[in-house]
Amino acid sequence: MAEERKTLVLTGASRGIGHATVKRFSREGWRVITCSRQAFAEDCPWPAGPEDHIKVDLSDQEDVGIAVAEIRHRLEANGGRLDALVNNAAISPKLEGGTRMNSIDTPMHMWRDVFQVNFFAPIMLARGLFKELGNAKGSIVNVTSIVGSRVHPFAGTAYATSKAALVALTREMAADFGPHGIRVNAIAPGEIETSILSPGTDKIVEGIPLRRLGQTSEVADTIFFLCSDQSSYVSGSEIHINGGQHV
Repeated sequence: MAEERKTLVLTGASRGIGHATVKRFSREGWRVITCSRQAFAEDCPWPAGPEDHIKVDLSDQEDVGIAVAEIRHRLEANGGRLDALVNNAAISPKLEGGTRMNSIDTPMHMWRDVFQVNFFAPIMLARGLFKELGNAKGSIVNVTSIVGSRVHPFAGTAYATSKAALVALTREMAADFGPHGIRVNAIAPGEIETSILSPGTDKIVEGIPLRRLGQTSEVADTIFFLCSDQSSYVSGSEIHINGGQHV
């Protein structure tokens, strides 16, 4: 049975959507290898402990390469198989007071940092773990955003354009990885109830058809669907999780 246990690699696992995804997959018996900037916290209730956590700075290309090597090493005991990669980690810099950074004022070094974490890290991880994903006929899920298709009152320009680029990358990856049996999809969350909601979100909710915020567990359920056999013929898709906000 241990050989049949599926494995997920998840970035940005420490809070919000990532934390809910850890719980969702672990409930189904998956092994979850988490990746984040922070070291494993000893008081964390996640039972797998540090043996399934990798500290990595996704803004540092060299560090991403080191993390890929470490992940591949840890997957050797599982026959070099990886069933799913979820690229959830992202950064969204704000000005003082939480206001958005526009295309005129965002410093160029910040553009580069945002794109490295939000756009380049996902393809670096996918390419680095290509063999393991192919061995398992695995699934990749890129977490994009509703802001990838519209100007948002809170999300900055660098963040929004990085997410739009990730949508296009998902399409390209689906075409390139598909012949190797690897499915690639994206989810685009809207206003999800987390600890980092911006002031004024309640006004946005008034315009959402379902008239409420989404829950992190609802996003995690969709991620799990895209990594399961129930979506075995779904690839190249972007699923909107926003209560109808995009319409």
